[in-house]
Amino acid sequence: MADRALRGVGLGSKTFEDEQGIEFAERQNLAFDCPKGHHFEVTFAAEAELPTEWECKQCGLMAVRSDGVLGEEKVEKPVRTHWDMLRERRSIPELEDILEEQLTKLRESDRLY
Repeated sequence: MADRALRGVGLGSKTFEDEQGIEFAERQNLAFDCPKGHHFEVTFAAEAELPTEWECKQCGLMAVRSDGVLGEEKVEKPVRTHWDMLRERRSIPELEDILEEQLTKLRESDRLY
């Protein structure tokens, strides 16, 4: 039983390979500033598209780049309400006719009781 035991190395925790002969990819560091005053750097590949915002590691707020580069403003569509969607399908005169029909039905049902 003692012959089968692994000795001297924790499984999965260490490697015996050295870094000799390994060529690392080019990298660049990009600094960010958080609204709460935290400053940190993130490492990116040299050919990577650099973001303009990054989540702060300490507080979770969105931090902006320290070099002042701002991202493009996103065009936001206005929120469509139920009324907007209804108006896409029906005109005001059609809606007035439907309303009058429904009111007539209600009035007639009230007379029955």
